[in-house]
Amino acid sequence: MWLKNFNSSRSKIITRQPSLSASVVAMMLLFPAVSQATNGYFAHGYGARSKAMGGVGAAFPQDAMAAAVNPAGMVFVGNRLDLEIELFSPRREYSVQGTPTMAQGAFPLNSGTVDSGSNYFPIPTIGLNYKLDANQSVGLTIFGNGGMNTNYPDFFSQTCPIGGSGTFCAGRTGIDLAQAFISPSYAHSFANNKVSVGIAPIFAVQSFKARGLNSFGAFSSDPQHLSDLGRDYSYGGGVRVGGLVEILPRLHLGASYKSRIFMTPFNDYAGLFAEQGDFDIPESINAGLAWDINDSITAAFDVEHIRYSSIKSVHNPLLPNLQTAQLGNNQGAGFGWKDMTVFKLGTQWKQNKNWTWRAGVSYGEQPIPKSQVLFNVLAPGVQEWHLTTGFSRTLSDKDDLSFAFMYSPNKTVSGANPLSPSQTIDLQMYQLSFQLAWSRRF
Repeated sequence: MWLKNFNSSRSKIITRQPSLSASVVAMMLLFPAVSQATNGYFAHGYGARSKAMGGVGAAFPQDAMAAAVNPAGMVFVGNRLDLEIELFSPRREYSVQGTPTMAQGAFPLNSGTVDSGSNYFPIPTIGLNYKLDANQSVGLTIFGNGGMNTNYPDFFSQTCPIGGSGTFCAGRTGIDLAQAFISPSYAHSFANNKVSVGIAPIFAVQSFKARGLNSFGAFSSDPQHLSDLGRDYSYGGGVRVGGLVEILPRLHLGASYKSRIFMTPFNDYAGLFAEQGDFDIPESINAGLAWDINDSITAAFDVEHIRYSSIKSVHNPLLPNLQTAQLGNNQGAGFGWKDMTVFKLGTQWKQNKNWTWRAGVSYGEQPIPKSQVLFNVLAPGVQEWHLTTGFSRTLSDKDDLSFAFMYSPNKTVSGANPLSPSQTIDLQMYQLSFQLAWSRRF
């Protein structure tokens, strides 16, 4: 049986203390763990104003976070500093029903529901923009992508061998992926500000840790670099380019392309991720329309496409890859995620010079097939709908406060446990987010 050595490897636990450079420590202290699972592991928007409008922004720049979606918009936001903090709360759990298959080669999970801990995450965001002249601007935007985080407790499991416990019979279980981006930008407008283009290099740092996965050691190309190794770091870069054009009076079209961000591998987890620890960040495309209906009301619509299929460690399915290639090999098993296309609609109403109100909604079919639920107990990025609202309040001729609220309703993805087909696994999550921004124009 291809899984005949699986049970014997479940109780192996390997621990090691990570070694971190001072620069990495400084970076991650500035930008603590970003642990979301919204559009897969991309955030549903960037900046409080965009997030309050369902994440639109390709054709409707509002602040110095515009470079995170379309850098061409930075030339229209003026001289400004935006400081923001989000409190993000994902509530995730998995449930197992059905009789476990205890035959040799099977890998059943303990029946019942297990909640993930770590439910609150503060997420900072910084944006700065400066106009060089009437047609040029430079900026700096620091922000985070979603991320994947689970933290399942240790517990007695009837399906584990003697000495085993927890989700995968190797104790407390979960992963934590954090991604932070530093993106300088340059934008230039033409034709009396009816057309603009922009470019934003992206410098990225990721951190990752996993625990409770040593039961998969028999199927790893490098079981010494599989789990319980503390936090590892990865670095890389890419670029985003975009354009914005007024196609009719009061009607704007925007589009941007973000390249694949090539990252150094997670060497400490070379036995977990396909391609010896590779975890690049996939390319994405954004396009949108913004219509100033009148002087007070604006409506915007965006489409975003994320190519998760381009990253083997994310896209490779659990089976048959686990049968034909060990974890960590070029075709090693992954999370089985599909590409994702997200549709976003937002509106803004300027009530008067002091108050602006926003609302929005977005939808994208979640990327996890029902056949991939077992491994995605670790990364249940199942959300589809995001309902948002928020406002801005002018404090002075230079300062204002903005607020955004997001609710992502409960979503469940169910499928058979491929290693114990008589069992069904349900992945379930809902999310809340509160974001506050202070802006200074100068």
